[in-house]
Amino acid sequence: MEPQIGTAPPSPSTGVGAGKRWGRRAQAVASFVITIFLTFLGLLAITFFIGRVIPIDPVLAVVGDRASKAVYEAARLSMGLDQPLYVQFVQYVGNVLSGNFGMSVSTGRPVIADISRFFPATLEMATIGILIGVALGVPLGVIAASRQGSWLDQIIRVVGLLGYSVPAFWLGLVGLALFYARLRWVGGPGRLDIFYDGLVPPVTGLLLIDSLIAGDIDIFWNAINHLLLPAAVLGFFSLAYIARMTRSFMLDQLSQEFVTTARVKGVPERVVIWRHAFNPIRVPLITVIALSYAALLEGSVMIETVFSWPGIGNYLTTALLNADMNAVLGATLVIGAVFIFINKVSDVLYRVLDPRAR
Repeated sequence: MEPQIGTAPPSPSTGVGAGKRWGRRAQAVASFVITIFLTFLGLLAITFFIGRVIPIDPVLAVVGDRASKAVYEAARLSMGLDQPLYVQFVQYVGNVLSGNFGMSVSTGRPVIADISRFFPATLEMATIGILIGVALGVPLGVIAASRQGSWLDQIIRVVGLLGYSVPAFWLGLVGLALFYARLRWVGGPGRLDIFYDGLVPPVTGLLLIDSLIAGDIDIFWNAINHLLLPAAVLGFFSLAYIARMTRSFMLDQLSQEFVTTARVKGVPERVVIWRHAFNPIRVPLITVIALSYAALLEGSVMIETVFSWPGIGNYLTTALLNADMNAVLGATLVIGAVFIFINKVSDVLYRVLDPRAR
């Protein structure tokens, strides 16, 4: 069939180039999946061997220290502890991948059911905390860098120093004594007032979202009232780290020649700071924010204890005190998996914002 006049024949290089692009994308996706799998497998190995190294007998935690030797041996056989270590590890990996973390001695429920109940509370508090930290920490860091050496810079640096040095439990107790007991500005310990407890059917486990789904505005505002203070305390600690790193990144950028050139050309100072100097630091800030968020998720034990917050940190502490190794390993594994996920998401955002990293 003769080609029509005026119609260019298809270029073979076009199909080859598209094939190469799709090949690179498929290779990147495959590399990403393999990295996630190997990292998660390493996390499984670490949690498994920690459970075997810790001087806590999981059999005694189940049967009690007054059980007879026959009962003890029967429980040990049923738990598979008589098998070689590598067989136990393979069984452990298979159980975890199928969602079976075992039964919790503390609650008498499957560990996966407990985690699905307690982890959303920590996720909710840490998410609000990191939003507060980013919303305040980034502008404060930029202002401190743009006014280096001024009284405002000194105040922001002191605030950052307090965020590193003040104990979390002390700040939480002071916040409760001042804003709850004395001023009555916020709600007390727990996620809700006791007469609201259990009225919202759990859908996502996130109380703010579930109350909106249920259409109960009163419970929504009550949950906000209880969440505000612990999230603000967490936000203060993340604010200190984010503000300090933002200030450091901005000082480096403000000393660059292209910033000096923009100022010489008469570009407004606001544009110089927020467009020329701030845009290049967005990429390292993603890593800082991701690490801060992961730290809030895994390090909120003291805040949850002070505020009686039914989160994964409180659950993990109770499990440790009760020698509940299934709960300890399950909670540790979930926190580690979330940490891996956050880091991988930050890597993806890094590549999106910085074409040189693609």
